[in-house]
Amino acid sequence: MDINIAKQGLIKKGFLDLEIDPQINLFAEIQKLKKEKNVLLLAHYYQETDIQDVADYIGDSLGLAQKAEQAKSDIILFAGVHFMAETAKILNPTKKVILPDLKAGCSLADSAPTPLFKAFKEKHPDHLVISYINCTAEIKALSDIICTSSNAEKIIESVPKDQPIIFAPDKNLGAYLNKKYGRNMLLWNGACMVHEIFSLEKIVKLKIRHPKAKVLAHPECEEAVLNVADFIGSTTEILKYSSTDTADQYIVATETGILHQMQINSPNKTFIPAPPTNNCACNDCPHMKLNTLEKIYLALKYELPELTMEESLRLAAKKPMDRMMEISRAAGLLG
Repeated sequence: MDINIAKQGLIKKGFLDLEIDPQINLFAEIQKLKKEKNVLLLAHYYQETDIQDVADYIGDSLGLAQKAEQAKSDIILFAGVHFMAETAKILNPTKKVILPDLKAGCSLADSAPTPLFKAFKEKHPDHLVISYINCTAEIKALSDIICTSSNAEKIIESVPKDQPIIFAPDKNLGAYLNKKYGRNMLLWNGACMVHEIFSLEKIVKLKIRHPKAKVLAHPECEEAVLNVADFIGSTTEILKYSSTDTADQYIVATETGILHQMQINSPNKTFIPAPPTNNCACNDCPHMKLNTLEKIYLALKYELPELTMEESLRLAAKKPMDRMMEISRAAGLLG
């Protein structure tokens, strides 16, 4: 296949879909290409285990944002979803940012269409807009401060209590923060498809079968699930808690990708994925799992698909991101 024709086809598709020689050692080839092309491979905790094993850094949205901002490499390959790659481009525009599959989106980001959110914001001109990082660059550009699950509490605390706030797009995280800090933030009606699917009934039954197991939950979960949790925190906080806590069994209510790092850090502990309301045995984000080791290899080989962004949009989205990083550093949340 002519390489130029192949590239054009890949760009039009928005993802890489070429046949790979089954004899290729993908792990070795990926490491070789990273070195040859000076690539930083960033991966979210929710990526499949093989991708985590070849990544240069694995983390949550806050840690990944910092690594992207600090990157000295020529290329950033982001094994995550679209808004994460956008974040890398916003913070480090001179780097070439590639995403293994441009169709790796986010149900939470999709829940806040730009025109609707812009109209909503205009109805409340006195409100400060704090947006969860799981949103598009366009929504970031309409925001005053961005937050992640790791720094959301510090971000909220930094805003005077008499200042009206719009919190978007995650209504569950927003409700959790409202309850914990006695705020009355106006919440956008968005949610994560993975974190909304956990079954309270099945978790309670699991708890009966494993009475010594602690329930660990991400604040994107619905309130009923959070009410039975022994610990609520971001992916990084959940990972840290499970590593330092004295219990040896945990029921984990977040995307299953995190269990890989939990098991690495605590090989003698048992981690049980919280059951969903459907009949699936696990809770995988279909967007995160669009990325595969094969797509990582092809993305490195062809340096495609590349994420690009209009400079005016990037600059507008960078302002609230900079504010987030500033507050996070002051709170000691960044190294």
